[in-house]
Amino acid sequence: MTHFLDIHKTSPEDLRGMIDAARAMKDARNGRPRGALDDEQPLAGRMVALIFEKPSTRTRVSFDVGVRQMGGQTMVLSGSDMQLGHGETIADTARVLSRYVDLIMIRTFEEETLLEMAEYASVPVINGLTNRTHPCQIMADILTYEEHRGPIAGKKVVWSGDGNNVCASFLHAAGQFGFDMTFTGPKPLDPEAEWMDFARSKGVKAEIERDPFKAVEGADLVVTDTWVSMHDPESAKERRHNQLRGYQVNKDLMAHAKPDALFMHCLPAHRNDEVTSEIMDGPNSVIFDEAENRLHAQKAVMRWCLGV
Repeated sequence: MTHFLDIHKTSPEDLRGMIDAARAMKDARNGRPRGALDDEQPLAGRMVALIFEKPSTRTRVSFDVGVRQMGGQTMVLSGSDMQLGHGETIADTARVLSRYVDLIMIRTFEEETLLEMAEYASVPVINGLTNRTHPCQIMADILTYEEHRGPIAGKKVVWSGDGNNVCASFLHAAGQFGFDMTFTGPKPLDPEAEWMDFARSKGVKAEIERDPFKAVEGADLVVTDTWVSMHDPESAKERRHNQLRGYQVNKDLMAHAKPDALFMHCLPAHRNDEVTSEIMDGPNSVIFDEAENRLHAQKAVMRWCLGV
């Protein structure tokens, strides 16, 4: 079964194929109405279940639109609809859904939920996000970087802030796409050592530098994310702000990167917390291209999963 569970579980050749396919599909839609169907209809007659235990804007809209553009249909299910793991087991839910649909995308909290869904489903499963990783976002980020600056291999990416699930998938991508990555942030929020080791095992540099100004020297891309994730308790907000205030992406920090360094943020952003509006709206920011590219990258992921 061809699942898309994490970047480090997918071969570099397949990942490259998805990025190239995403770019081709995006180019083919240039100048067409957003609601228009693609010339190819690879998902015609297919039903895709979109499961959301976590709330979502970009993931829900981009997957839903992507399926429809390719001629398929979606069934959107919330956590309250499903009651995953409460009453009916995840395994039984996976078995039942597989009798109705051709593909399952799940956005959930625990990685174990994703893995159990994939183990027992007889149709492909896509990781729309877990607390541990966010591979679809990073596929969009790679597509975005290469649209603006060419191949990402050999470039330097700097992550500033919390070593969260998006950072984890960036480290996976560093190993699979061949770029170097530096994390800068407070020690309690370091990315998992397992992910740093994975990138290093592929022959790229994966480093930690506490000084953010030193970290971004020579950076081709600077990335950050919210300081307080949607699953974090409100009590964590003040503590996170105190920990991360020195890692805000602002004009002074970006001045230490390469003059043409891009800025990315997966959104939603808390303006003037993790990044200033000046940077978000500045000439080096590609955040809205990045948001759009979730659509194109995920269409390529779905086609790869289904072999169409």
